[in-house]
Amino acid sequence: MAQTQQIGQQIGPRIGQFVAVDPVVDRMRALRAAWHPADGVAVFNRVYLTVTEEIGHAIEAGTFTDRRAAATLDVRFAERYLAAVDAVTTGRPAPACWRPLFHYRRHPGVRPLQFALAGINAHIGHDLALAVVDACQILDCAPADLEDEFDRVGDILVLLEERIREELMPGPDLLEIADPLTHLLGCWSLDRARDGAWLAARSLWQLRRLPDLAEEFTERLDRSVGLVGRMLLTPLTRP
Repeated sequence: MAQTQQIGQQIGPRIGQFVAVDPVVDRMRALRAAWHPADGVAVFNRVYLTVTEEIGHAIEAGTFTDRRAAATLDVRFAERYLAAVDAVTTGRPAPACWRPLFHYRRHPGVRPLQFALAGINAHIGHDLALAVVDACQILDCAPADLEDEFDRVGDILVLLEERIREELMPGPDLLEIADPLTHLLGCWSLDRARDGAWLAARSLWQLRRLPDLAEEFTERLDRSVGLVGRMLLTPLTRP
């Protein structure tokens, strides 16, 4: 809770100017410059940087009805990913949902598309629900008040997921049915992950006055998303 309040205080003045996305974009650009392009976390970072820039442009263009709410949700969302990066960098354990990506980030048998989707899985399946609750606490509102912003962010993610698949999918055409990556990708859906994140956010909001249950719910969510991430990162080629 203290970390949430501290971050809220840091971004508060910038939200009023509708440039709250700039600091997290700068962080991700710095990570892009520091990491090797083939690094699995770097693959996800490039994808997520594109997403965050796209959402920032949409906020500035007035696509969102409530720009302050959209900026708050977007920044709190990004901070969850950056906190996982900071944890690993300083030798602390990342949330369970992020550990498979950091563990397999240099595995030669994992394809770039797998890295990108594993990061998206961790970020949407776990971080998005917590970011909604964070934003509600900062804005003094309920999840229902952010549903429009949540849906619009989700629409951008869907469009960018399609772009990601086009850019990172091996071969000029669709994968052959015999390719194991075809079957692996069929096991995960961005729409289902979004629906699950919204349900988890609403559940956590209802549990906010029951901290023990909220903590248990969050831990179970973290572990279950981590298991899906480990599946998505199954090595498909021999080193």
